[in-house]
Amino acid sequence: MLGLLLAVLLMAEPQIVCRLGPPDPPYNAYSDQSSSPDALELAGKVNGALRSFCIPKCPRISMFRNATASNLMLLRTPEQMKLVYKPAFFTAIYEASGDSAVMALLAHEVGHAIDGVAQAAWMKSNWNSELRADAWAGCALGSMNLSSRAVQAAFTTLSKYPSSSHRDWDTRLPVIQVGYKQCGGK
Repeated sequence: MLGLLLAVLLMAEPQIVCRLGPPDPPYNAYSDQSSSPDALELAGKVNGALRSFCIPKCPRISMFRNATASNLMLLRTPEQMKLVYKPAFFTAIYEASGDSAVMALLAHEVGHAIDGVAQAAWMKSNWNSELRADAWAGCALGSMNLSSRAVQAAFTTLSKYPSSSHRDWDTRLPVIQVGYKQCGGK
């Protein structure tokens, strides 16, 4: 019986937690490939910035590149969280705005992943999961000691690429700023 239950869990469709980009074409998990070293390096910086908030219960997040992904998406499977990005999207973001812009988007998605296990006294109880992910993104950026130009590029990128369930920028920006300031940003 346990073997059957495990087989069903392993075959379960991943649940999309957050998607930055259009749902079409549909994501094909069989097209997942190893992440590029550059993307892994940026994700490592985001992880380092937020890790202290979720120790010892940090979720396991695997990262993949996939041309069928919706720009950037976070999926939950029974075993792990999956961060999947479209390589062309990351290239375009990097070329337009640099590393900090890519890290801001990654930080938002990682914020979703740690939201259930991380606690921060400065988070407001009436913030929904999207706003909390924005606050975590701001926190990550605030703790990275970025230049003012890099921070501006990151904030601008967050404003340009909301998920379909995000509120308007006038609601999101103050929340991102709270996270940024609470985690050392000036």
